[in-house]
Amino acid sequence: MAEKDDPRTLVSTNWLADHLKDPDLRIIDASWHMPGSGRDARAEYNAAHIPGARFFDLDEISDTRSALPHMAPPPEKFISRMRAMGIGDGHQVVVYDTHGLFSAARVWWTFRLMGKMDVAVLDGGFPKWQAEGRPIEDMPPILRDRHITVQRQAHLVRDVTQVAAAAKLGDHEIIDARPAARFRGEEPEPRPGLRSGHIPGARNVPMKSLLNEDGTMKSPDDLRGVFQWAGVDLSKPAITTCGSGVTAAVISLALERIGKHDHSLYDGSWAEWGMYDDLKVEKG
Repeated sequence: MAEKDDPRTLVSTNWLADHLKDPDLRIIDASWHMPGSGRDARAEYNAAHIPGARFFDLDEISDTRSALPHMAPPPEKFISRMRAMGIGDGHQVVVYDTHGLFSAARVWWTFRLMGKMDVAVLDGGFPKWQAEGRPIEDMPPILRDRHITVQRQAHLVRDVTQVAAAAKLGDHEIIDARPAARFRGEEPEPRPGLRSGHIPGARNVPMKSLLNEDGTMKSPDDLRGVFQWAGVDLSKPAITTCGSGVTAAVISLALERIGKHDHSLYDGSWAEWGMYDDLKVEKG
């Protein structure tokens, strides 16, 4: 097995092609686009997707009671949506997106939050799959209800109170996936009404710094180098964050790839922190 192929973190297009007909494989198209991008992920899925893929609507399969964008769904909602999609116990799940490696990591993290470990992200995603001339289709898969059990892993997620305490105590590394200019407060946030800057003491590891030019994830050795260059102390437990909890999961995936398992994700991320004037902000 190649270094990259790990059915619990990341698999190559070669691996997926070899396993495409496996009866217990379930493929998910987790494409999601930033607000204002003008792209429609579901319409793109309907037009072309990897054979057998189901569409995972990141905004709908979420806690819609929250005013914050696409917060993690309650377990009972996750169960009902996955059953309807024919995804359940005993399945190996592979998640991809149309960017290469972007929102798929968020869905990977959501499965892990629900205690489902047999889930991997497709390295390089749909762009790599298409570039290699591999099969695509526009037919929706035939769905059969499948039983699924979940056990929520509360240690994988952090709320604003926990992150504020971690920032004050300095006992965690808070790692922010946003581009450097947004992290430093030099560029405005894409969501209106948010302050600029970052959580005090946070380190900046822009999501794209973890990827190769073709959208695949860097090797574990190179990933360690990226974290070290950013000043991340890998001996401390990590909290990942970003704009709205999507690209933070790319950092979570990278940490898992280098064998660091004591990490959690700040679900509210900057969409929450940047909203409250009583939370401190650093710039620069």
